[in-house]
Amino acid sequence: MSELKELVAVMARALVDSPDNVQVFETAGEQTTVLELKVAKDDLGKVIGKQGKTARAMRTVLSAAATKLRKRSILEIVD
Repeated sequence: MSELKELVAVMARALVDSPDNVQVFETAGEQTTVLELKVAKDDLGKVIGKQGKTARAMRTVLSAAATKLRKRSILEIVD
């Protein structure tokens, strides 16, 4: 499992009530890695946060980690 995928999984598991239902799918392109985060329906609000602030914070942390690895990454939260 890649470092970025593991990072997203750890952040999401810390936020949700059902950590066993957290799934992260990684699609690596030539320049950009797309990470899809899937959580239980009940936990979707916890991952997104009020006005998307939690999701934005997760994307910021992911972007910083990806920059350190000299990669680009996109986090998509799917329901």
